[in-house]
Amino acid sequence: MLSFENDYSCTATPEIIERIEQIAQNQYPGYGNDSICESAKTKIREVCSCPDAQIFFLVGGTQTNQTIIDSITPQYAGVVAANTGHVNVHEAGAIEFTGHKVLTLPHHDGKIDADELDEYCATFYADGNYTHMVFPGCVYISQATEYGTLYTLDELEAIRKICTKYDMPLFIDGARLGYALTATGNDVTLEDIARIADVFYIGGTKVGAMFGEAVVFTHGNMPKNFVTLVKQHGALLAKGWLLGVQFDTLFTDNLYCRIARRANDAADRIREVLVERGYTLTFDAPTNQIFITLDNETSERLQRSVRLGFMEKADDTHTVMRICTSWATTDEQVEQLIALL
Repeated sequence: MLSFENDYSCTATPEIIERIEQIAQNQYPGYGNDSICESAKTKIREVCSCPDAQIFFLVGGTQTNQTIIDSITPQYAGVVAANTGHVNVHEAGAIEFTGHKVLTLPHHDGKIDADELDEYCATFYADGNYTHMVFPGCVYISQATEYGTLYTLDELEAIRKICTKYDMPLFIDGARLGYALTATGNDVTLEDIARIADVFYIGGTKVGAMFGEAVVFTHGNMPKNFVTLVKQHGALLAKGWLLGVQFDTLFTDNLYCRIARRANDAADRIREVLVERGYTLTFDAPTNQIFITLDNETSERLQRSVRLGFMEKADDTHTVMRICTSWATTDEQVEQLIALL
């Protein structure tokens, strides 16, 4: 069965598997207190041009989002996010489970708008009863978004200004950051992300690693006793070097961006054929996620031969499906899908 269902179906890049085999018989201190993790952190600081960055490796995306939001948000406040944001839709209430409400703004192709964020906060503080309400305590966005779209540098700068205006930390979810950084038309660098965000993470699970995310606090602002908070949220790996070796490998010889670009190239090829053959692209997205609105008959026909991701019902006779390439997508798989299309 051909699969374009997601970007984390394969184990890991061959380079990572080789590195793990090389260190398999070594013994290291636990919980990330090892030389490999330190090497990985040094490499990430260099590519971010952020020598003072505080970095910690967590086990997965949901645990990372939950841990970060809970640690940077006052106990009486919530997190502002797009109504389509991952923390609002696809994390089973993990954020609310910590006592922080997700405060939603309307999305525009998956993105929030700085002016609407400003208006939301201004309206909140203009209400004479705001002390009886859930404060906007931090802002969550993702790059790329749930729909594979990208914030421009101007859009990120505008959101940063509003966060500063209302004293809200800005958290950027980078689960698919590699695909965002290497997409055609992207004007945002890793250095920009590190400068603009208070905290972000570099996704490994969906960009070549077996598992794991690299959390980066950019301004010496890692919460006190962060390791303890990570453990409380079930996100601390005893064998921390397994996370460190993966990111140390991904950030050697630009591997992270090289494999992400390969996924985007495959998606661009598929996208080109979809347009040529009259398919309806739901969103104009330049990354490894392609969203198409299919009539139900076509959707059922394709899914007899290829796994696609279900997104939502467009209407009674049409469904929005996702084609997702990854670092592991081969030219042969792309051609097989094109033949099915």
